[in-house]
Amino acid sequence: MNKLLLGFTTGLIVGILFAPDSGSATRKRITRAGKDIKDKFNDLIDGLVDSADEFADDIDHFADKAKASMK
Repeated sequence: MNKLLLGFTTGLIVGILFAPDSGSATRKRITRAGKDIKDKFNDLIDGLVDSADEFADDIDHFADKAKASMK
């Protein structure tokens, strides 16, 4: 996953740097692209945390059911 994100970011930056825009326009595009990548990464992390929380809740529920059935 990290290699995919690194490859995507590198390709994006190289593509932007070789684009035929002025320096200020290129810097703005890089800034925008960086913010987009940061937002997507944060969304990915949030999704992973939510999935982990749901998994932990499922395990707790399963453990409670197993404990109740043993009594």
